[in-house]
Amino acid sequence: MHKSSGAIIRNEKGEILMLERKKFPFGWACPAGHVDEGESFENAMIREVKEETNISIKKYKLIVAEFVDWNECSRGIMGHDWSLFEAIEWEGEAVSNSESKNMKWVSVGEIGKMELEPVWRYWFEKLKII
Repeated sequence: MHKSSGAIIRNEKGEILMLERKKFPFGWACPAGHVDEGESFENAMIREVKEETNISIKKYKLIVAEFVDWNECSRGIMGHDWSLFEAIEWEGEAVSNSESKNMKWVSVGEIGKMELEPVWRYWFEKLKII
């Protein structure tokens, strides 16, 4: 079973950091990725956020843990066991890397109008962010 972990990161204005994916599944998403074998969901989230954004997560809380059977990844695997965190304290300046076409801080009002990666639309709706 594939495992994925990600984080919702807000700035001082309450905007959420979003990335536009270069590869499938396409769309806007928060920083996230696969959990490596032997790695915890927490460590994977911290690693993925650092790799994708250059931000260091200092404090966080788990906001949802759920198996999403329809969530397909670039490896062609259907179904992922997810842990989604909210960053409570972080440091660094957001810098895009080669995995994303674009990165920006987005107001909650804008998120619902964006072309979101399907699992992220699901998370934002489930968490009543949109």
